[in-house]
Amino acid sequence: MRQLRAFLIRCAAALTGRRRRDDAEAELASHLEFHIEDGIRSGLNYEEARRRALIRLGGFEQTRQAVRERQGLPWIENLVRDFRYSLRTLMRHKAVTTIAIVSIGLGIGANATIFSLVSRFVLRPAPVGDPATLLNILGTHIGDRCCNNLPWPVYNDLRSDAKSFSDFAAYYFPVPASVGGQGEPERAWGEAVSSNFFDVTQIRMVAGRGFTPSEDTQPMIILGERLWRRRFNGDPSLIGKSVDLSGRRFTVVGIAPAAFHSIDQILDTQFWVPLGTAADLVPNLPRRSARDYHWLMVVGRLKPGVSRAQADAELANLAARYAASYPATDKDNGFRTEMAGSLPDFFKGTVVIFLAALFIIVLLVLAIACANVANLLFAQAVARQREMAVRVALGATRARLRRQVLMESVLLSLGGGAFGVLFSLRATQLLSSVRLPSPVPLDLTVDMDGRVLFFTFLLSLVSGLLLGIAPAWAASRPMLTNALKGEDALARPGRRWSLRNVLIVGQIAMSVVLLSATILFLRNLESAARIDVGFQSRGMLLLSIDPRVHGYSTERTNTLLEHLRLRASGLPGVISATCTDQPPLSGGHRSDGFTIAGREDYKAVPSAELYMASSGYFETMGIPLLAGRGFRNERADGPRVAIVNKAFAERLFGNANPIGQHVHGGSWDYEIIGVAGNTKSRSLGEDTRPVLYRSLAQSIGEDASLMGYTLVVRTVGDPAALSEAVRRQVYALDSAMAIYNEETMDEHLRTAYFLPRLAAELFGVFGGIGLVLAAIGLYGVMSYAVSRRTREIGIRMAMGARRGEVQRFVLRQGLLLTAIALAIGWPAAWMLTRLAASFLYGIAPHDAWTFITAPVFLCLIALIACWVPARRAASVHPMEALRTE
Repeated sequence: MRQLRAFLIRCAAALTGRRRRDDAEAELASHLEFHIEDGIRSGLNYEEARRRALIRLGGFEQTRQAVRERQGLPWIENLVRDFRYSLRTLMRHKAVTTIAIVSIGLGIGANATIFSLVSRFVLRPAPVGDPATLLNILGTHIGDRCCNNLPWPVYNDLRSDAKSFSDFAAYYFPVPASVGGQGEPERAWGEAVSSNFFDVTQIRMVAGRGFTPSEDTQPMIILGERLWRRRFNGDPSLIGKSVDLSGRRFTVVGIAPAAFHSIDQILDTQFWVPLGTAADLVPNLPRRSARDYHWLMVVGRLKPGVSRAQADAELANLAARYAASYPATDKDNGFRTEMAGSLPDFFKGTVVIFLAALFIIVLLVLAIACANVANLLFAQAVARQREMAVRVALGATRARLRRQVLMESVLLSLGGGAFGVLFSLRATQLLSSVRLPSPVPLDLTVDMDGRVLFFTFLLSLVSGLLLGIAPAWAASRPMLTNALKGEDALARPGRRWSLRNVLIVGQIAMSVVLLSATILFLRNLESAARIDVGFQSRGMLLLSIDPRVHGYSTERTNTLLEHLRLRASGLPGVISATCTDQPPLSGGHRSDGFTIAGREDYKAVPSAELYMASSGYFETMGIPLLAGRGFRNERADGPRVAIVNKAFAERLFGNANPIGQHVHGGSWDYEIIGVAGNTKSRSLGEDTRPVLYRSLAQSIGEDASLMGYTLVVRTVGDPAALSEAVRRQVYALDSAMAIYNEETMDEHLRTAYFLPRLAAELFGVFGGIGLVLAAIGLYGVMSYAVSRRTREIGIRMAMGARRGEVQRFVLRQGLLLTAIALAIGWPAAWMLTRLAASFLYGIAPHDAWTFITAPVFLCLIALIACWVPARRAASVHPMEALRTE
């Protein structure tokens, strides 16, 4: 209690400030005067009376300091005093301070940018109410993990049987649709949701409301905030009105908040409709009520007080009960849970590896920056050696000196953190503009939230302490004899290796890793650009439509596409035109197994890519026909024909002629009428896949594609110049048809190059920053070393040493550090680049050219960084050098 009271008094005294201190000092001076007067009255002269009075008081300054410490909070005052002194010191050295802040700011900004990605895609909870109690309910199947989605009957059973959950909601993605109304129709992607979806997820509408149970089959719609603003100008009176969705009228009942795009945070859903209307909008849900048709994503809200483990245990019991009740469909099925909003399984592994590799790189950049700043602080400490020595001589404690230097390093680091936030804001804006090769819209918006800002502050603080430890330790132990002689007060006798040399060796070693990764990914981009995709990309225009969402039947769709092809073929400047369900390298794919018809026990193609193609496909795409013929307006009810690629023919028929042979796959037999060249199908890095091309006219109604249908036009000149003319042909056939994915084939391929390009750009930027920082660091160390040895160099030259010998002497010192660093960094780079194996195309992780070029290039950089100080040292006149100290 007494200690608390004393502490409160100290706090009050600290707050009242100078007035209370002045009162105390006045009282102390008054006591001193009284004692002096007593001494004078006892017969002493003034000097002797004052001396005895000071002795009696225990020293005026000491007593005043003791009173100050008892009245205030000295450690806070000392901290504030150190803070002010550090600021003044940093402001006196503006150039050094600026370089240090920019250096460490680049490192911290790079880390903040990558952590923004982690926060956005890994750590951020789903944008729903109380996300901690909302779980994704996923299906499992013994032997694989293919059945994440659940059938409609199982969803209904869970709602009835599961007691750990207050309720379940279901949704289905994607629902493609054409949004009509004012202006040209627009392709949009939505979700079909159960009527209680917004109640279970606790999403509150910006305007209007969610769905009610009675509206589960009614044509109602909730618009996403972006679509509402872009398409309808944010009109608040839209609630209650109807909008055109794929030719049908849907009544708007609500506007979803801007932050909510989907529970699956990477998706960019633009509207929501009741689950009961899904069959009207999605052509491929014929068996949506079947117990073995897995199509629904399900979320469940935990009851208060129920843990996830308890819910998992109950779901396991229910799975066993369903397996016993429905052995034909539910045998070996089970459930598992994940927090709502978790990354999809198919995406998680790639994202985690990619982010881990990036984090290693940006941490290396930060470490290099810290080493640079630590070297700068060392140099500053040497310049302040007299100040430190004098302070030690006057009684300053080593702890106080260390705190002073640490305060300066932390201030530099916090300044770098502020610079890093600005750097990261710009970087995240650039990352948000990246477009992934995906058939459905994805939300890749990356921003800085409170979690990222706290991480940046913490990283700045820790970096400041780490980079300041060594300079603070060295500065607090100056060699007084050296300082008195005007020599380096931080140099230790007998030590050939200083901490600065250790830092620069570590800096260059880390640069070897960075530079190797950078060159490897630049080589990877070059390798990807040289990959033969199997078709001619120049002079092609792509344009997609989806007649099915406009209510077209199979026959009408076939007729529309054929008329469109003929109209486009007749345009001036057009060489040929064709239609397909999806161009190669589009992200979506379908496949099926094939055998020789009637020989199912013979060898088979277990998985062949399936494409639909109309007349003129191979001529338009520039894919060579190696044998047989292309499609020629096959009749929809005629015998099924197909064209296979070379890989398919070799896999199934070996060296035999496949023309005229029949293959069986899915539910059909196909007569092979041609063999085409191999092309890339899903990605640039894949091995050659077997492909079977079906006639579009014969297959158009069988398996709908998310992409709709794409018109491909080969032109004589710039394909983009023909875009408007082709659009007019579409609207001439149907003015309400939505056109989307309009681009040239070169633009389409740039999207396919997304991953190698993104990796090359990111690693290139961060690797370049690291390389520049390392070069600056080496130059700084060599310059400092030369300045320290100016007198020695002068003596050598006075003794007859020539300029070349002096230059070699200085160069040898820098190149020795570089050689040691290469010996450490090269094996580390060799091991770490193995992480990049899954992101490389046609190039090995241990690419010889990379591992030869990186050290050679770094040696050249080091040579330049050392040669400038060496040349300056050799140009010094011996007499001037001898007078330097």
